[in-house]
Amino acid sequence: MSQTRRLAAILAADVAGYSRLIGDDEEGTLNRLRAIRAEVVDPSIAQRRGRVVKTTGDGLLAEFNSVVDAVRCATEIQNGMAEGNAEIAAKKRIEFRIGIHQGDIVAEDGDIFGDGVNIAARLEGLADPGGICASARIQEDVAGKLDLRFEDMGEQNLKNIARPVRVYRVRLLKIERTPTGSPLEIAPTLTLPDKPSIAVLPFANLSGDSDQEYFADGMVEEIITALSRIRWLFVIASNSSFTYKGQAVDVRQVGRELGVRYVLKGSVRKAGQSIRITGQLIDAVTGSHLWADRFDGLLEDIFELQDKVAINVAGVIEPALQAAETARSAARPTTNDLTAYDLYLRAYAMFWSSTRHISEALRLTEQAIERDPHYGPALAWAAYCYVALRQPERKPGGGSSEHRREVSAPRHAKGIAQPRPSL
Repeated sequence: MSQTRRLAAILAADVAGYSRLIGDDEEGTLNRLRAIRAEVVDPSIAQRRGRVVKTTGDGLLAEFNSVVDAVRCATEIQNGMAEGNAEIAAKKRIEFRIGIHQGDIVAEDGDIFGDGVNIAARLEGLADPGGICASARIQEDVAGKLDLRFEDMGEQNLKNIARPVRVYRVRLLKIERTPTGSPLEIAPTLTLPDKPSIAVLPFANLSGDSDQEYFADGMVEEIITALSRIRWLFVIASNSSFTYKGQAVDVRQVGRELGVRYVLKGSVRKAGQSIRITGQLIDAVTGSHLWADRFDGLLEDIFELQDKVAINVAGVIEPALQAAETARSAARPTTNDLTAYDLYLRAYAMFWSSTRHISEALRLTEQAIERDPHYGPALAWAAYCYVALRQPERKPGGGSSEHRREVSAPRHAKGIAQPRPSL
C-alpha cells in the first residue's frame, strides 16, 4: 500500500436532483445515465487525457495532468448534456453540477485524497445544474488559453476547508434547437450593469387568505418605488420581477436572467388585524444573505403600513448595499478591467479609512476619470479630495486634526453615516 503525492487538476461531478429522478423513474434514469457516461462523459475524459478515479450512483471524480484539459472536458460535457436535453422536459432532464480545482493530492491504490479533492467536491456543490464552478487557481491558469468567461463569485467558506476559497463561475453558452434541428448557441444571461442592480421578487403570501394577495403585491410595488429613488441603484421594474410570482426560484438564476447582482425576497403573514412582513437581501451572484429583518404592524390603515414598511426597507437596504458594493470592489483584483465605478468605490473607502489616505483616494478618482471623463461622482470626489489636501494645518491650540476632518466633512459624515456612493 504505497502513497504518492502529486499536483493534479480535479474534476468532481454529480447529478442535480438525482433522488427525485430515481424516485420518478429508477430504471429509466439509470439506463440514461449509463448511456450518457458512454456517449458523452467517458469519451471526453479520455480525449482530454484524464482518468476516472471513481464513480458513485450520481457522480464521478476524475483527475487531469493539465488544468486546460480539465476545463475543456468540463465544458464539453456540459455542452453535450445541454444539447441532449434540448428536447427533454425540464423535470426529466439529467443535469450535472461540476467543480474543478487544482491542488496537491495523495494517490493510494488507484484512489486520490486530500484538500485538492475536497475543494473540488465543495465547488461542485456551489455550481448550478448544468454549470461549472472553478477555483481561482483554475481561472488563473486558463485565462487567455480558452475562449471562456469567468464570473467572480468572491471568496467562499467551504465546509471543512480551513481557508476561504475564491470561486469563479464558468460562463457557458446554452444550446437550443432551430426549427431545422441544427444546434443554435445563444447567450445565456444578461450582463450585469456597471452600477448596483436589484430585483424585488413578489412577496409570498403566508396568510392562507387569497384576499391578502393584493396587499403583498402592493407592498412589493411600494418597495420598488422607494428603492427607485436611490439614484445610484438600478432597480428592475415590477413587470419583469412579477413573472416569477408563485414560482419556487433560485435567486442565482433570477440574477442571471434579469441581469441583477442583488435580489430582495420576502413574505407577508396576517393574523387577525396584525401583520408581519419579512425581507431578505441576497447576493444573486454568490447566493449569500446580506440582510434580513421583519416588520410588524396593524391593518388599520393598509396604505400607511405599506408606505412605512417600504421606507424602512429602503432605508436599511441602502447602507447594506453600499457596504456590499464597497467590499466587492475592494476584493476584485487590481487590473485594468476595473470600471470607473469600482475605482470610485475604492477611493471612497480609502478616504474614510482609519488611516485616511487622501492622496491615494485622489489617485484612484483620477484613474476613474481617465476611464470615464464624464463620470460625475468621480469628478466631485476628486474635487473634495483636492479641498481636503489643501486645508491649512491648525496652529497649536486651534483644534486637532480630527476636529479639522469633522468640520470639513459633509454634514452626514459626523459619526452618523458616511456619504454614500452615488451614480
